[in-house]
Amino acid sequence: MTVAILLLVMNGTALAERMTVNVPMANVRSGPGRNYSILWKLEKYHPIDVLKKQDPWYYFQDFESDKGWLHKSLVNGEPSVIVIKERCNVRSGPGTDHDVVFTVERGVPFKVVKREGDWISIVHSDGDKGWIHKNLVW
Repeated sequence: MTVAILLLVMNGTALAERMTVNVPMANVRSGPGRNYSILWKLEKYHPIDVLKKQDPWYYFQDFESDKGWLHKSLVNGEPSVIVIKERCNVRSGPGTDHDVVFTVERGVPFKVVKREGDWISIVHSDGDKGWIHKNLVW
């Protein structure tokens, strides 16, 4: 069994590694190279789970289980989250007793600033910031 685990790790298919898009817009491709077609684009702070590494390309899955390829220069290990509910309140502090500063739709990504209990301090690439409950994000 140890040999099987070692082989999985060597193939780059071990447990998924969470990464974050670190550029304003990243092209998701159908294969590991610039000659493959662009399937869709991801915005800054979009989290992904890397399933396989084929240097310098990463095969990934996102919060909707969509899969594609990204060049490794487009991502880093910075913590991020993405909203998974249709409409959520982002608050001025960690708790429902704090004011709602804005609402956000499903699929909006944020950089994680810090965590406090079940609450996450977040910032969007446009500078909007606040707190969101962990059950509302992936």
